Amino acid sequence: MSHVQQEIVSQPEHWRTALEANTAHLPLVGERVAVIGCGTSLYIAQAYAALRESAGLGETDAFAASEYPAARHYDRVVAITRSGTTTEVLAALGRAEGPATVAITGDVATPISTAAQSVVDLGFADEKSVVQTRFATTVLALLRGHLWLAPADLPADGERALAEPLPEGATDATQFTFLGVGWTVGLAHEAALKLREASGSWTESYPAMEYRHGPISVTGPDSLVWFFGRPPAGLVDQVRLTGARVSVSTLDPMADLIRAQRLAVELAGLRGLDPDQPRNLTRSIVLEQT
Repeated sequence: MSHVQQEIVSQPEHWRTALEANTAHLPLVGERVAVIGCGTSLYIAQAYAALRESAGLGETDAFAASEYPAARHYDRVVAITRSGTTTEVLAALGRAEGPATVAITGDVATPISTAAQSVVDLGFADEKSVVQTRFATTVLALLRGHLWLAPADLPADGERALAEPLPEGATDATQFTFLGVGWTVGLAHEAALKLREASGSWTESYPAMEYRHGPISVTGPDSLVWFFGRPPAGLVDQVRLTGARVSVSTLDPMADLIRAQRLAVELAGLRGLDPDQPRNLTRSIVLEQT
């Protein structure tokens, strides 16, 4: 079993731990918050930002760390970084002179511990695989729990996602589109990234209604269109008219992400690829400063 397979299977138990973790350094109600990250961490930031703001808990923006607007006023900046060494995250925190800063990381013995004023240690969810699965969803479990927006059966839903079959015909598809609404748009982006990283698949991701404004044109009988959460009324019928396969699950959308992770690994195996070591990627992106 690959590292990423082991990490996928372990997620529900890690969610239980995260839901009981200390969240004292996370944003207070009413604070104006920026959440930053790169790659997978950016998509988790997007999901959290949408959840927090839609719940009326405070304005919340998500940025790729390289695009963080340091001149804009925020009360707190939350950085998500598994490795604690990502160049853009460290640089963004260095530019954040006014707000309180907190980092959520899988490795506190890294530069992130001095770059941020406070650190949330999720070392128990750190990973060996280059491809992120467990750390990202554990961060989101922590953040959802802090917002009081994590259903009580979330870990159990994750266990069901490990046992449920993948969408019928999923491994035969050659084009994959992931769609979300609100906070699940971030999950859609993350699912697409997982398939690209692990299996080199042609994947796209969009807010569900934006998909109808052009991207649906690439959809056909060899496509799988995967919805996270409840699809907008009428959209599933339009997708089926293209001949595409459709996935709609009753699982919590974060649990349904586990199924997309499983699909990424299965596709990698069918294509003779190592899902732990994607092409051209490393566990942490550290850029030389010139």
